[in-house]
Amino acid sequence: MQLSVIIVNYNVKYFLEQCLCSVHKAIRDLQAEVIVVDNASTDGSNEYLSSKFPQVRFIPLSENPGFAKANNLALQQATGEFILFLNPDTIVAEDTFRQCISFFEQQYDAASVGVQMIDGSGTFLPESKRAFPSAAAAFFKLSGIAALFPHSPVFARYNLGHLSLDEIHRVDVLSGAFMMVRKTVLDITGGFDEAFFMYGEDIDLSYRLSKTKKNGTAYANYYLGTVCIIHFKGESTKRNSARYVHLFYKAMQQFVDKYPDEFYHGFFKIIFTTGIAVRRFISSLSRFLPKASPKQKQNETLLIAAPAPLAEQLQKKIPGFTCTGVVQDLNSKLPTADAILLCNSEALSYQQIIEQTKRLGQTYHIYIHGEHSKSIAGSYSNKESGVTMELQ
Repeated sequence: MQLSVIIVNYNVKYFLEQCLCSVHKAIRDLQAEVIVVDNASTDGSNEYLSSKFPQVRFIPLSENPGFAKANNLALQQATGEFILFLNPDTIVAEDTFRQCISFFEQQYDAASVGVQMIDGSGTFLPESKRAFPSAAAAFFKLSGIAALFPHSPVFARYNLGHLSLDEIHRVDVLSGAFMMVRKTVLDITGGFDEAFFMYGEDIDLSYRLSKTKKNGTAYANYYLGTVCIIHFKGESTKRNSARYVHLFYKAMQQFVDKYPDEFYHGFFKIIFTTGIAVRRFISSLSRFLPKASPKQKQNETLLIAAPAPLAEQLQKKIPGFTCTGVVQDLNSKLPTADAILLCNSEALSYQQIIEQTKRLGQTYHIYIHGEHSKSIAGSYSNKESGVTMELQ
């Protein structure tokens, strides 16, 4: 077995459906297995998806033990030479996994690889490549100074803003949304630290992977800017919820407490811990402030990028949209509309869907439909809840 793909799901069945459609295409030429752990979803995820993807191993849990523990449960059953931890709200290209495995085969010291991630509007996600949250890097990030100097190797150290997005770099931290790891290295480090319920576990594992040595090889984590995926982001835990604020800042504090000697000495630990508490308090208050009205999600004008027969079928099945045209050539001048539905087919690969999301995401709301799927999914940005719906 070359690859084991591990996905933890929690109440995002339509995002997961679209993810699995793309994963199915990406493993066609590989010896691979896909394991989905469902953390006690209440949206009928297991019932909805298990019959649609009989080749996927579903592990339904009766309670939610957290992201780290669920991944570790699947890891115990995984048999691949490489392990991919993948979020359910992602879309991968047909050659994504092959490119990562090829890099491992050429780069003997690679413990893990991550990729360039964009959100549903085609915007780069800075957590694709990060430095360890040292006292200085964390201070510049939390204080907002990093945002003022986004390309500074000093002030924007946390998100490595000085490194090119489209190149390959050796980095400290990779995102748990897409982290492919050598199984032989995981056998040494173990999986995620289950003390982290959600958030922070990828930073912790990245740190342990970077400290691993075997037979004279000092391993490292690599960011592949040449490989791009879509990560809708933030669907399992809404970013403005009390739960998100609690879990996120709790994870930050856990990391500080776990590695005081490596990153946070004496007075710096006091300052950083105080900073976390202040940011947590401010974030808690912000949830009660008036918010701008969300973008219109119903009755949008919609273009459908699909072969004519498929587009005709979809027009009758998509609720809440006014379909204003069918697009065959995405590189030609497109009609004016609010949104565009990119349908995977022989005429439009996932690689092309990702490229077009980058190109068109600032002009149109992007929705994605996997071949033979019964839903569509999209997200206007990483700061808003995603949009999914089942076809009628």
